[in-house]
Formats: sequence, structure tokens, C-alpha cells
Amino acid sequence: MAADGSATDFRNVYDDAKRAETYAKLEFPGTYYLAYRDLPQIIRSHVKGRRAADFGCGAGRSTRFLKQLGFEAMGVDVAEDMIRIARERDPGGDYRLIRDGDLGDLEAEAYDLVMSAFTFDSIAGMENKVRVFRGLHRLLADEGCIVNVVSAPEIYLYEWASFSTKDYPENRQAKSGDRVRIIITATEDARPVEDIVWSDEAYRETYKAADLELAATFKPLASDAEPYPWVNETQIAPWVIYVLKKPGCAARD
Repeated sequence: MAADGSATDFRNVYDDAKRAETYAKLEFPGTYYLAYRDLPQIIRSHVKGRRAADFGCGAGRSTRFLKQLGFEAMGVDVAEDMIRIARERDPGGDYRLIRDGDLGDLEAEAYDLVMSAFTFDSIAGMENKVRVFRGLHRLLADEGCIVNVVSAPEIYLYEWASFSTKDYPENRQAKSGDRVRIIITATEDARPVEDIVWSDEAYRETYKAADLELAATFKPLASDAEPYPWVNETQIAPWVIYVLKKPGCAARD
């Protein structure tokens, strides 16, 4: 571990051909459904324009989701295999490979929405997170916003419809910035995913350091009326959705 608690040798597990192929088959099953269920209403409430950038698009699931909502959406990712699959699944889409989260080649102040779904689970350390958020801040139009969907720390402690952590009791000792492990049971790849756990307090510090204001926070819970075999989702929120804006814009909503 580095002095700031980050894993200096942490590697993005999604930058892997086999995992890319299996992850690409996922749409919105089980626990993942809760991450996306409320996004259309959240986005309608906070976004005025139609131009979107999907940071950490993976195999294009979230980019296609934005296109279905009527956005002119571009997807970017650091994983070459993910971008390859995204282009195969959506030949008419705009998917771009970036290196080390470098967003410098993208047009500044051009996007009404920047969405990031689960990407920051795989970015280690405060310094790295702040650097990337500053890059995303640069992309925002004056009244644009960032919608950041992340794993709640609790997701690494319990069992879920689409995830299992029972084999990793050491997760309970993990502090913000530490590595944690989780298995995605909704795919055929049984290898554990390594993430970086990041607390709500740490995210708020990160946003402040990146000169972003927190406009809203959502912690979606499941309903018994929904057609999924919920485990803990009706009582514990597995995801957190943050809406971020440029300073002064949040107060005008």
C-alpha cells in the first residue's frame, strides 16, 4: 500500500480478454437492475441537453442505455478488449480507447452529461480519483452534470442476487482505499473481482478536491414487487448514485 492507503500495484481486472467477453453478456440482471432503474428519472431531473460522454463504458452497456434515453452518447474506456466488443455490438456507435484515464483529447465544455457506472470502483487512490474527476469536470458544459454510480461499501460485506462476498471475510476489515474482493454470480467467470472500497466521506472529499459540487445523492433499494430473487437488496443499498455539478450550478436546481 502507498502512504495514502492506495494499492500501488492495483490492476483494472476488466482489462482482460476473458472477463471482457463474459462481462459483455451482462445487461441489467438482479442487483445491476437497481443501479440503472432510477437513472432515467435522475437524468431527466438534472440534465438539460442531449450530448453525453460515458466514462468507463466497458462493452458499451451503459452507452447503449444512454442512447436509448435519446442522448448522442460517446463511450470511452481504457480496456482495449472492452472497446473492441463495444464496437462489435454497436457498429454505429462512437467508442474510443483512452490511455490511463487521459481525457485531454476530448472536447472541453461540450457534454451535458458525463456518466460513470462502476468505473471509480477500479481507480485506486485519492490522487488518481481527483485527477480523473478534474478531467471529467473539464468536459462539462456550463450547466452539465456528472452522474457517478459506484458500489456502496456495504456491497463487499453481504450476499446479493448478483454477487457473493462470503469467501472474503477480510473485506470486513477493509478501510476506505483498501482492496476488496467480490464474485459476480451473474456471469460464468467465477474469478473474483478486485475493487477499491471508497467511503461516502472519501467521495465527498474527492469531489471537493476536484472542484465539483454534490447536487444529489441516491441509494436505491429494491422492492418485493420486483421480479428478482432479492437477498439483501430490499434493506441495504448496494449502490450509491452521486449527481455532481460545477460550483454554483447545484444551487440553481
